[in-house]
Amino acid sequence: MKKFVNDPKNFVAEMLEGLALANPTTLRYVPEYNLIMRADAPDPNKVSIVQGSGSGHEPAHVMTVGKGMLDAACPGDVFAAPPTDYVYETVKLVSSPKGVLLLVNNYTGDRMAFEMAQELAEAEDITVKTLFINDDVAVQDSTYTVGRRGVAGNFFVMKAVGAAAERGADLDEVARIGEKVNSVTRTMGMALTACTPPAKGSPLFDLPADEIEMGVGIHGEPGRKREKLMPANQIVDELLTAVVDDLPFQSGDRVALMVNGLGGTPISELYLIYGYAHKQLDSKGITIARSYVGEYCTSLDMAGASITLVRLDDEIESLLREPAEIAIRVF
Repeated sequence: MKKFVNDPKNFVAEMLEGLALANPTTLRYVPEYNLIMRADAPDPNKVSIVQGSGSGHEPAHVMTVGKGMLDAACPGDVFAAPPTDYVYETVKLVSSPKGVLLLVNNYTGDRMAFEMAQELAEAEDITVKTLFINDDVAVQDSTYTVGRRGVAGNFFVMKAVGAAAERGADLDEVARIGEKVNSVTRTMGMALTACTPPAKGSPLFDLPADEIEMGVGIHGEPGRKREKLMPANQIVDELLTAVVDDLPFQSGDRVALMVNGLGGTPISELYLIYGYAHKQLDSKGITIARSYVGEYCTSLDMAGASITLVRLDDEIESLLREPAEIAIRVF
């Protein structure tokens, strides 16, 4: 393993400290609870938005804290759900009279931590709702989830609910919007290589040089199948078919198209993928109204990519167009 690492046990804490030091006027790091929050949170005039999961998926979620998106992110260790008490303390720190919305990618550990934290917060008369994100079409169940996994499509939920909260919408309305976006968002990913968690020091799974994992999870969970390495366009065709057929997306739809890198894929390759995907969707009569290319939800240093489609309407598109001020300028 060749990484910029000191003690692997301190990897996440050192990363979070660096993030806060790089954004001193907008972000606050609370080391006791391993969290990043907006420096101006809570705002009594808006619903607070909180998300968290294991680290290793950056920029999700700690780097998307800021105006127009998250009010706080509570990460666990690499690929590990945050402790319940950390989530609970995060909710208390950003609690607003308008309530708190918890966004949870659909993994068993994350569900348990956030549901228990919600119960603790409600016992103190904090108004909380939880929304589960499950955009991954690769498998119905996996090693880490009950039902579909939440992956890169969570960015569209974050962006929409964050914008609605900034507009002053109440908790029920913000939650409705999140559920709506989640219901029309679909993602499929694949891996060219495994990733290497700092604490493990070696690749998370074996993937021969001439094979790919189609439908891989962002923690390295098994996907639909392993296949021989093939040209890029064939890979995109398989990813697109899985995504388009699932909702299904149809001729006449307006969509947002995201090509997300999993941490170890050059941006040039992501644009190669995007170009072919765009043309294929166009040939099906599907209009790409918004485009996103880059790293949004990664898996450490995994080489690979995912494709996300969101069916747009006027409400969703308007929310996605709202400005956001976060540590990375991806929206």
